[in-house]
Amino acid sequence: MSADEHAERFTVLRPLLFTIVYEILGSATESDDVLQDSYLRWAKVDLAAVRDTKSYLARLVTRQALNALRASTRRREEYIGSWLPEPLLLEENDASADVVLAESVSMAMLVLLETLTPNERAVFVLREVFGFDYDEIAAAVGKSVATVHQMAHRARGHVQARRRRFDPVDAGTTTQITEQFMSAAATGDMEGLLSLLAPDATWTADSGGKVTAARQPVVGAAKVAVLVTELFRVGRLPDSRIEMVNCNNAPAMAAYDGDHLVGVCLFEVGDRKITNFYVIRNPDKLLALTVPRQISR
Repeated sequence: MSADEHAERFTVLRPLLFTIVYEILGSATESDDVLQDSYLRWAKVDLAAVRDTKSYLARLVTRQALNALRASTRRREEYIGSWLPEPLLLEENDASADVVLAESVSMAMLVLLETLTPNERAVFVLREVFGFDYDEIAAAVGKSVATVHQMAHRARGHVQARRRRFDPVDAGTTTQITEQFMSAAATGDMEGLLSLLAPDATWTADSGGKVTAARQPVVGAAKVAVLVTELFRVGRLPDSRIEMVNCNNAPAMAAYDGDHLVGVCLFEVGDRKITNFYVIRNPDKLLALTVPRQISR
């Protein structure tokens, strides 16, 4: 088999492999590193011995992703302030036709997945999102099929218990609420802001201690509204602007100082109210937001 054959098989499946790794790690940058390392390993594989390329590569990248996740545990424990997953810039409506895929890459789901153990997270992603068989997952995480069944059941229950039980909100409604929020925030309309926020709305900012941002989550509609109006007032600089982008398959605000991206704000909406703001200010986590990614399942 030629190197071209290895490259062709890997390239065809790359969006799916990237999505698997990203959902396990919550970092586009680290996912790129894992895929690069995985490809180097794949390039040495005898393709004549590979019965199912998709299953083989999914197993390979999952193992590398788990190694990377365990290696980053100490860094996350020592992280300054709140830690949020790295936002993912997508082509407009990239995942909207696939409801399962769209929810699986949402910031809310990625934050929830952070509460699982590494193995539980991998099992949940491979089973619930990508539909792999239990024996395939067992090979990927290095556990018995019986153990994987237990992990899947435990992880599924954990996620369902913590997932907000709101009425589904379609993309159009989310976009409308986001635009209303931007208008109210830009004009200092406190009453308008409060009408858009859930009573227990939360503002979580990730700065890594490298830029100014709230170190602890701000909770409560009134407190969040005051914070938002203050940020918009301070942010009115001559070269500053806000653009709407598609991050993690939802409308998000990208804040620029001139041509420099200084922050991204993602929204979680339920029952036509904004329940959570996820604000990424850490410059390292904004580096990946230069080129839209492709995801698949």
